[in-house]
Amino acid sequence: DEYLIKVWNEKVGIDDEVWVLGDVSWHNVTKTIEIFKRLNGKKNLCIGNHDKQYLKNKEFRELFGEICHYKELQYGDTFLVLSHWPINCFNRHYYGAVHLYGHVHMSWEWNMIKQWQYQSAALYDKPCRMYNVGCMIPEYDFAPQSFEEILNIWERE
Repeated sequence: DEYLIKVWNEKVGIDDEVWVLGDVSWHNVTKTIEIFKRLNGKKNLCIGNHDKQYLKNKEFRELFGEICHYKELQYGDTFLVLSHWPINCFNRHYYGAVHLYGHVHMSWEWNMIKQWQYQSAALYDKPCRMYNVGCMIPEYDFAPQSFEEILNIWERE
């Protein structure tokens, strides 16, 4: 826990906006609140399948500016789709949008998603820009990543 708090606060400033794409903790709600209060940034949550128990707690909900299942954002010239679950046919995926998701960790499900990306790119001659942002991805080293860092990891030539 201390390592995760340390790397989070080294990368995230007090006023930075952060989107957590679900499954925030394996601790009980009291310990989870204690940890999240120590994290920098203005936090928002896309609800994951392991978050429902926490959402019953008012103090937990108050840690986040926005709580939703799905979010569309404009970041500069890029349209973003955020959700806990990967969505193969996400909004504007043929037009350069980027979909960030979690849920699949580094599992066989992620391999299925990567296969879908490959087939989609081959079929439509356009990249399928959907990226796993689970903190356990080796390039992330359990630290939050900026949008630019995510693109640099997944779209490097």
